Amino acid sequence: MQIKTKACGIGKEKQDITDFLEPTFPLEYLQLLEKYSEPTIKSYIYQFNRFLKYYKGIKPKDISEDQLREYIIFMVKERKLSRSTQNNAINAIKIYYHKISKKEIDDYYLPRPHKQRKLPKIINEQEVAKILKNVEDIRDKCMIFLIYSAGLTPSEIVYLKPGHIDSKRMKIFISSAKGDKDRFVFLSPKVLNLLREYYKRYHPVEWLFENSRGVQYSRRKLQKEFQTAVKKSGISKPATLTILKNSFAVHLIEKGIDVRYIQKILGHKHSKTTMKYLRVSKRDLSLIQSPLDNLDV
Repeated sequence: MQIKTKACGIGKEKQDITDFLEPTFPLEYLQLLEKYSEPTIKSYIYQFNRFLKYYKGIKPKDISEDQLREYIIFMVKERKLSRSTQNNAINAIKIYYHKISKKEIDDYYLPRPHKQRKLPKIINEQEVAKILKNVEDIRDKCMIFLIYSAGLTPSEIVYLKPGHIDSKRMKIFISSAKGDKDRFVFLSPKVLNLLREYYKRYHPVEWLFENSRGVQYSRRKLQKEFQTAVKKSGISKPATLTILKNSFAVHLIEKGIDVRYIQKILGHKHSKTTMKYLRVSKRDLSLIQSPLDNLDV
């Protein structure tokens, strides 16, 4: 079976991915992943293959539930892998047993790490302005301004296409890999002016932002350029593209925008995901007037 190397991190344009997998890796698994986003495909293949390598020579259908739990404990105690890596591995394993093997696995055998209830880190508007003023290249400026102006992630940015920018309706179409979370976000007039200047200079072909003709811009490179701007700005607080996106959400809340509307902009499925931003906002409850005070009673 052949799969695009863009999804799997192999050097050539196309290559038989089965050459790099364990002999017990089921081909149905690769076919199942075709509807997922490329970062998810890459992650799941890597994690499931690593799981099969741990039980070398044993077919996944013959791996017992106790062995599943043993592998998770190994990841935690021996490998000391991060919570996100543990969750990715569990997702990769569960998708095989639920979708291919049609076997429900009790959570006891695939225990997930306890969630850390950390407040999102943010920077204030003055700090954002200082950083944005120090982004020099027009391409990087467009991408970083988009993150702060519309709450987009670097992954969403690099998958934008020229046709996704609707200058008449002042909206941006964000396409989901699964097709069930497609959404529109607003297009800032400032960003539109930057995009027009960028387009005249770079003339993108397939992707809105490209490293070279037809090749997506690197998220790692964007992070690097952002850190350069942070350093030049003199900001000493932690500042990443994720923190910039967090700041977008919190600053909207502080301006009185309804959390449910922000949830829709960010594409969050559950409102509790968005509510974390409310906990770090500076909205003063003392300024909120009770509806009773407006009644003539």
